[in-house]
Amino acid sequence: MKIYDFRSDTVTHPTLAMRQAMAGALVGDDVYGEDPTVNTLEAKSAKLMGKEAALFVTSGTMGNLLAVLAVCARGDEVIMGKQGHTFLHEAGGVSALGGVVMNTIPNQPDGTLALTDLEQALRSPEDIHQPISKMIILENTQNDCGGVPITAKYCDEVGKFAHSHGLFLHIDGARIFNAAISLHLPAKELARSADSVTFCLSKGLCAPVGSMLCGSREFIAKARRLRKMLGGGMRQAGILAAAGLVALDTMIERLAEDHRRAKKLAEGLATVPGLRLDKGTPYTNMVYIALEPDVRWDAPAIVKAMEKQGILIGDTGPRTFRLVTHHDVDDEAVAACIEAFVKVMNYAI
Repeated sequence: MKIYDFRSDTVTHPTLAMRQAMAGALVGDDVYGEDPTVNTLEAKSAKLMGKEAALFVTSGTMGNLLAVLAVCARGDEVIMGKQGHTFLHEAGGVSALGGVVMNTIPNQPDGTLALTDLEQALRSPEDIHQPISKMIILENTQNDCGGVPITAKYCDEVGKFAHSHGLFLHIDGARIFNAAISLHLPAKELARSADSVTFCLSKGLCAPVGSMLCGSREFIAKARRLRKMLGGGMRQAGILAAAGLVALDTMIERLAEDHRRAKKLAEGLATVPGLRLDKGTPYTNMVYIALEPDVRWDAPAIVKAMEKQGILIGDTGPRTFRLVTHHDVDDEAVAACIEAFVKVMNYAI
């Protein structure tokens, strides 16, 4: 039976062009700054984000951690959304490894953080009882709010707010190219007010490994030292960076196909009895769905039943799911997913 995997865009496989580029990559010792392929990838990434420099890291989680460690001392504070990836899905690393306090405020339904909430979250640097606010983290697209893209105008507003209070703005842009495609903007327009930004090569862009951290030369120099401290000096990393270069050259514009298929998937699932679209999706490549009250089965039971039909999906709560479209999900997969849900829900209601 053919298996279609809708759990995440992290399950994508590298393309043939990526595999060929990896096999023939020019390499050197990246810790010495001598890997030409890594250097090319970093220069290209910095240009795409409108920043001075960039650093190739193993993952978005490492990139976000490095950004925090490069700015915050132990006992300092980072303000972020309660549904932000750094708070929910990065194992508490900024606190466990950096001793940095996470001050979380509500995400609005559109993924943003209200400026009034940011204002109220600020600590007084004169109050010795409180940690010192140093950084704001935004996420774009905002995963747990449905993969919603955050506009350039809003990012500019937060950047202005942050800088007026002496704070550093970091954007977790794991899927910033999805946001850019959805908003019909170059990605650097979404990052122009940020002091640093990460983006993933290994999600919708299909590279097998890696993320990029972009910012000023001084910031990236600090992050490079910290990457070494965390064990992230990857030596002949050009073999991996080669796939990242192919991803940036060939995979950004095709993200529109993932968005088109997410819309087609959502339209189909919306007609299935017992299901309803959730979180206003799809905005980009994520479809969140919920079970209606009259459905007897819970989400884990649905997940198991769908797997027997050859469809892998992820539950996000007792009665909710997330389905993600990506390069390895074609129109046939979308049709098969809808058909499988029809069969399963006939038994679940």
